[in-house]
Amino acid sequence: MRSSMKLFREGLGPHALEVSMAGVKMGDRLLQLRCGNGKMFAAIAAKVGLTGNACAIDDNSEECVRGRKTIAKAGVLAEIGHAQYDALPYEDTSFDVVVLWDLISVLTPERRVRCLQQTLRVLRRGGRCLVIERVPRSGLWALLRRPVLDATYLTSGGAEGALDAEGFIAIRQLAERDGLAFTEGVKPTT
Repeated sequence: MRSSMKLFREGLGPHALEVSMAGVKMGDRLLQLRCGNGKMFAAIAAKVGLTGNACAIDDNSEECVRGRKTIAKAGVLAEIGHAQYDALPYEDTSFDVVVLWDLISVLTPERRVRCLQQTLRVLRRGGRCLVIERVPRSGLWALLRRPVLDATYLTSGGAEGALDAEGFIAIRQLAERDGLAFTEGVKPTT
Protein backbone atom coordinates (compact mmCIF):
# COMPACT_ATOMS: atom_id res chain seq x y z
CA MET A 1 0.00 0.00 0.00
CA ARG A 2 2.77 2.40 0.92
CA SER A 3 4.59 1.94 -2.43
CA SER A 4 1.39 2.58 -4.40
CA MET A 5 0.87 5.82 -2.47
CA LYS A 6 4.43 6.85 -3.30
CA LEU A 7 3.69 6.31 -6.99
CA PHE A 8 0.54 8.41 -6.64
CA ARG A 9 2.45 11.26 -4.96
CA GLU A 10 5.56 11.20 -7.15
CA GLY A 11 4.15 10.01 -10.45
CA LEU A 12 6.28 7.91 -12.77
CA GLY A 13 9.38 10.02 -12.21
CA PRO A 14 10.91 13.15 -13.65
CA HIS A 15 11.58 11.51 -17.03
CA ALA A 16 8.24 9.75 -17.54
CA LEU A 17 7.51 11.78 -20.67
CA GLU A 18 10.87 10.94 -22.26
CA VAL A 19 10.49 7.25 -21.38
CA SER A 20 7.01 7.17 -22.88
CA MET A 21 8.08 8.94 -26.08
CA ALA A 22 11.09 6.62 -26.52
CA GLY A 23 8.70 3.67 -26.65
CA VAL A 24 11.46 1.28 -25.60
CA LYS A 25 10.28 -2.17 -24.57
CA MET A 26 11.74 -5.25 -22.95
CA GLY A 27 14.41 -6.81 -25.15
CA ASP A 28 15.10 -3.72 -27.28
CA ARG A 29 18.61 -2.63 -28.17
CA LEU A 30 18.88 1.06 -27.20
CA LEU A 31 21.52 3.65 -27.99
CA GLN A 32 21.41 7.18 -26.63
CA LEU A 33 23.70 9.87 -27.97
CA ARG A 34 24.64 12.47 -25.36
CA CYS A 35 23.82 11.07 -21.96
CA GLY A 36 24.54 14.16 -19.87
CA ASN A 37 24.18 13.35 -16.18
CA GLY A 38 22.65 9.97 -17.06
CA LYS A 39 19.31 10.35 -15.27
CA MET A 40 17.15 10.30 -18.39
CA PHE A 41 19.28 7.54 -19.92
CA ALA A 42 18.90 5.42 -16.76
CA ALA A 43 15.12 5.86 -16.84
CA ILE A 44 14.86 4.82 -20.50
CA ALA A 45 17.50 2.07 -20.25
CA ALA A 46 15.64 0.42 -17.36
CA LYS A 47 12.85 -0.46 -19.81
CA VAL A 48 15.00 -2.81 -21.94
CA GLY A 49 15.37 -5.22 -19.03
CA LEU A 50 17.86 -8.06 -18.84
CA THR A 51 17.01 -9.33 -22.32
CA GLY A 52 17.82 -6.02 -23.99
CA ASN A 53 20.91 -3.90 -24.35
CA ALA A 54 21.32 -0.23 -23.43
CA CYS A 55 24.30 1.87 -24.49
CA ALA A 56 25.03 5.57 -24.42
CA ILE A 57 27.74 7.65 -26.02
CA ASP A 58 28.92 11.07 -24.92
CA ASP A 59 31.79 13.05 -26.39
CA ASN A 60 32.49 14.64 -23.00
CA SER A 61 34.47 12.31 -20.72
CA GLU A 62 33.27 14.09 -17.56
CA GLU A 63 29.65 13.47 -18.54
CA CYS A 64 30.50 9.80 -19.11
CA VAL A 65 31.81 9.53 -15.55
CA ARG A 66 28.72 11.27 -14.14
CA GLY A 67 26.44 9.08 -16.25
CA ARG A 68 28.15 5.88 -15.11
CA LYS A 69 27.70 6.88 -11.47
CA THR A 70 24.02 7.62 -12.09
CA ILE A 71 23.24 4.30 -13.77
CA ALA A 72 25.15 2.40 -11.06
CA LYS A 73 23.17 4.20 -8.36
CA ALA A 74 19.91 3.45 -10.21
CA GLY A 75 20.87 -0.22 -10.56
CA VAL A 76 20.48 -0.17 -14.34
CA LEU A 77 22.51 -2.57 -16.47
CA ALA A 78 23.87 -0.32 -19.22
CA GLU A 79 27.09 0.92 -20.81
CA ILE A 80 28.27 4.49 -21.30
CA GLY A 81 31.15 5.04 -23.67
CA HIS A 82 33.24 8.01 -24.73
CA ALA A 83 33.27 8.58 -28.49
CA GLN A 84 32.48 11.13 -31.16
CA TYR A 85 28.89 11.28 -32.39
CA ASP A 86 30.03 11.25 -36.01
CA ALA A 87 32.10 8.03 -35.61
CA LEU A 88 30.01 5.58 -33.60
CA PRO A 89 31.93 2.48 -32.44
CA TYR A 90 29.16 -0.01 -33.27
CA GLU A 91 28.42 -2.49 -36.05
CA ASP A 92 25.77 -1.76 -38.67
CA THR A 93 22.16 -2.46 -37.60
CA SER A 94 23.10 -2.86 -33.92
CA PHE A 95 20.12 -0.99 -32.41
CA ASP A 96 16.33 -0.92 -32.48
CA VAL A 97 16.01 2.61 -31.05
CA VAL A 98 18.43 5.53 -31.03
CA VAL A 99 17.68 8.56 -28.85
CA LEU A 100 19.43 11.84 -29.66
CA TRP A 101 19.23 13.99 -26.54
CA ASP A 102 19.51 17.76 -27.13
CA LEU A 103 22.22 17.15 -29.69
CA ILE A 104 21.67 17.78 -33.39
CA SER A 105 20.51 21.37 -32.99
CA VAL A 106 23.84 22.36 -31.43
CA LEU A 107 26.17 20.52 -33.82
CA THR A 108 27.76 22.22 -36.81
CA PRO A 109 26.00 21.36 -40.09
CA GLU A 110 28.83 19.01 -41.12
CA ARG A 111 28.88 17.15 -37.80
CA ARG A 112 25.07 16.99 -37.78
CA VAL A 113 25.05 15.27 -41.18
CA ARG A 114 27.72 12.76 -40.11
CA CYS A 115 25.98 12.11 -36.78
CA LEU A 116 22.66 11.35 -38.50
CA GLN A 117 24.39 9.20 -41.11
CA GLN A 118 26.01 7.20 -38.30
CA THR A 119 22.65 6.95 -36.52
CA LEU A 120 21.06 5.58 -39.69
CA ARG A 121 23.94 3.10 -40.08
CA VAL A 122 23.65 1.62 -36.58
CA LEU A 123 19.84 1.37 -36.65
CA ARG A 124 18.22 -1.85 -37.85
CA ARG A 125 15.83 -1.61 -40.78
CA GLY A 126 12.56 -0.25 -39.45
CA GLY A 127 14.34 1.05 -36.33
CA ARG A 128 13.34 4.35 -34.75
CA CYS A 129 15.35 7.49 -34.15
CA LEU A 130 13.92 9.83 -31.50
CA VAL A 131 15.24 13.38 -31.38
CA ILE A 132 14.56 15.09 -28.05
CA GLU A 133 15.52 18.74 -27.98
CA ARG A 134 14.92 21.76 -25.84
CA VAL A 135 12.70 24.33 -27.48
CA PRO A 136 12.82 28.06 -26.90
CA ARG A 137 10.28 29.23 -24.38
CA SER A 138 8.72 32.63 -24.12
CA GLY A 139 8.55 35.07 -21.23
CA LEU A 140 11.08 35.41 -18.44
CA TRP A 141 12.41 31.86 -18.98
CA ALA A 142 13.46 32.83 -22.53
CA LEU A 143 15.52 35.72 -21.21
CA LEU A 144 17.25 33.59 -18.59
CA ARG A 145 18.07 30.61 -20.78
CA ARG A 146 18.52 30.97 -24.49
CA PRO A 147 19.56 27.80 -26.28
CA VAL A 148 22.30 28.23 -28.84
CA LEU A 149 20.84 26.87 -32.05
CA ASP A 150 22.44 26.79 -35.46
CA ALA A 151 20.55 29.19 -37.77
CA THR A 152 20.92 26.78 -40.72
CA TYR A 153 19.29 24.06 -38.66
CA LEU A 154 16.25 26.20 -37.95
CA THR A 155 15.81 27.48 -41.51
CA SER A 156 16.11 23.99 -42.99
CA GLY A 157 13.24 22.57 -40.94
CA GLY A 158 14.84 21.65 -37.62
CA ALA A 159 14.83 17.99 -36.60
CA GLU A 160 12.26 17.02 -39.24
CA GLY A 161 14.30 18.60 -42.04
CA ALA A 162 17.56 17.07 -40.78
CA LEU A 163 16.08 13.56 -40.51
CA ASP A 164 14.49 13.85 -43.95
CA ALA A 165 17.75 15.04 -45.54
CA GLU A 166 19.59 11.95 -44.29
CA GLY A 167 17.06 9.40 -45.53
CA PHE A 168 14.77 8.72 -42.58
CA ILE A 169 11.10 8.10 -43.38
CA ALA A 170 7.77 8.49 -41.54
CA ILE A 171 9.12 11.61 -39.87
CA ARG A 172 6.80 13.35 -37.46
CA GLN A 173 6.80 15.54 -34.41
CA LEU A 174 5.30 13.46 -31.62
CA ALA A 175 4.86 16.22 -29.06
CA GLU A 176 6.10 19.49 -27.67
CA ARG A 177 5.71 19.73 -23.94
CA ASP A 178 7.51 21.03 -20.86
CA GLY A 179 10.10 22.83 -22.99
CA LEU A 180 10.97 19.71 -25.00
CA ALA A 181 10.17 18.71 -28.58
CA PHE A 182 10.03 15.03 -29.58
CA THR A 183 10.56 14.17 -33.26
CA GLU A 184 10.90 10.65 -34.64
CA GLY A 185 12.05 9.13 -37.89
CA VAL A 186 12.27 5.53 -39.06
CA LYS A 187 15.05 3.80 -41.00
CA PRO A 188 13.66 2.52 -44.32
CA THR A 189 13.14 -1.24 -44.55
CA THR A 190 14.64 -1.47 -48.04
